[in-house]
Amino acid sequence: MSKTSMGKTEMTRRENLLNRWAFEGSTVKVVDVPNGPASIESAYEEALCVPATVELIAQCEAGGYDACIIGCFGDPGLEAAREIATIPVIGPCEASMLLSAGLGHKFSVLTIYDSMVAGQEHLAHRAGVLDKLASVRATDIPVLELMTAPDQTRDKMIEVARACVAQDRADALMFGCMTMSFLDMADEIAAIVGVPAVNAAKAALKQAESWVSMGLSHSKKAYPLPSKMAAGTTFEQMRIA
Repeated sequence: MSKTSMGKTEMTRRENLLNRWAFEGSTVKVVDVPNGPASIESAYEEALCVPATVELIAQCEAGGYDACIIGCFGDPGLEAAREIATIPVIGPCEASMLLSAGLGHKFSVLTIYDSMVAGQEHLAHRAGVLDKLASVRATDIPVLELMTAPDQTRDKMIEVARACVAQDRADALMFGCMTMSFLDMADEIAAIVGVPAVNAAKAALKQAESWVSMGLSHSKKAYPLPSKMAAGTTFEQMRIA
């Protein structure tokens, strides 16, 4: 993120927000992935950032962090990261979809482009809540432009949210983009459209805090360490193994 137009100032703002949302005693650090696309709006861009994300999560565990949250709503590398880590690795999409599924009979996702709708539906299937998904609707505002005109973004998000409730019969909403979530408009939009709205960044944070407080992490039966790494192969060696 520090290499984008939003820069390190935005990283610091997000870190401050997360620490404000966190329970007393929790400390959140936003760590930049060293390489990858400026924004993620496709499966290809997700794939580009996975290797660096997974390695960074391994470094965070080695550095003593209690949990890691992937910084993209598409949860890129979530299963791979859980294979190499023993601490909780939280995907914002999975966390917010599981939360949204419990808030009503159906929920809708606000995403960026129509081209991303099928991907969001796939994520709902992977999370096991596809039958609770009312719709996925696009705002058609690129990720890197969401913050350039906040009032216009807010108006568009309200317009799309209202359509989800009125036309798709959604009982709850969630923001299918981390930048959208970090606009911190969930409470305002929920009050306007009359249904709960889930901020994916906050949902991921609260899931991480909950798991850590309960002494839980993902099952290594479900996400076993890759056999080559179990035998001692390093990240560098895995690239050519």
